[in-house]
Amino acid sequence: MPRKKSRTLTELELMIMRIVWNNEEVMVEEIRGELKNQGHPLALPSIRTMLGILQEKGYVTRRKRSRSFAYRAIVPQEKAQKNILKDVVTRAFDGSAMNLVSALLDTRMVSEKELSGVKKLIRKYEKEAGK
Repeated sequence: MPRKKSRTLTELELMIMRIVWNNEEVMVEEIRGELKNQGHPLALPSIRTMLGILQEKGYVTRRKRSRSFAYRAIVPQEKAQKNILKDVVTRAFDGSAMNLVSALLDTRMVSEKELSGVKKLIRKYEKEAGK
């Protein structure tokens, strides 16, 4: 049975999207150079394939520029991050944000400084919810 197409981003798609988000418009050759600088050299056809997939998923759009295409993001980075997080919570934590937070704390992925910031955020949301 063929694999179900995901609306969220794979690791490689996310790497490419970070480059797109950091630029108003970006050419394939620029993406290739940036990926190479990050230690992930890819051939131009592979990058074009990935950009085609990102276009099908609705994350990027392209326009003709010179003899090539320029790509820009349609989905803002914050929205994509929220979609990825929802997917992780749904698939890996049975839809439970509490289980996600517990796993983050159990694995010591949250520093003391971050934990303090999280507590401030919780107080802020509680205060706003009480209005």
